[in-house]
Amino acid sequence: MKPNFNEEKKLWKQGFNFVVGLDESGRGPLAGPVLAAAVCIRKNFVIKNLKINDSKKLSQKQRAYFYKKLTNHKNIKWGIGIVSEKVIDRINILQATRLAMKMAVKNLGIQPEFLILDGNFTLNNVNISQKSIVKGDEKVFSCSAAGIIAKVTRDKIMENLHKKYPNYGFDRHKGYGTKLHIKNINDFGPCKIHRKSFYPVSSIYKS
Repeated sequence: MKPNFNEEKKLWKQGFNFVVGLDESGRGPLAGPVLAAAVCIRKNFVIKNLKINDSKKLSQKQRAYFYKKLTNHKNIKWGIGIVSEKVIDRINILQATRLAMKMAVKNLGIQPEFLILDGNFTLNNVNISQKSIVKGDEKVFSCSAAGIIAKVTRDKIMENLHKKYPNYGFDRHKGYGTKLHIKNINDFGPCKIHRKSFYPVSSIYKS
């Protein structure tokens, strides 16, 4: 089943006008920021001609296509939150992901009435009704849209960082722990954007 509007429709019927889907990109990599996106689709507006999917199931070309459609759509509001690797090391990746999501909500430009989070956690200290859905990016349209926007935005950031740190192949693996990336870390040592709290980077700093 592709992402659909079932969750949004339920909430619209309950009187929530501004329903926001949230997803992140970059929880697992060894380098770079974690990034979240928030997406709000206008109440009762169902986008029938945009068959999106979980960003992980799309090609880079497909993600770029949907990113352009989503971010330029007149019935969609969206916001981005970015938390650096330094903050990740300081507060841990779960708290950094929560912080990125809060920032994304703040950057929406509207006041949400209900949040749908992809995952199994909720946002603390947020006075907004919310619900977490495991694999929400595979089921809920607004979460899937948020995942695409987050992934494309983060990939662009990592491609730009590759120009500054060309020894690691960030343009290829986007900071994830591939064999090439780990080899390059061992060959050149970690750089400023590596997450010191993530293994195997952490083992190099401890040695």
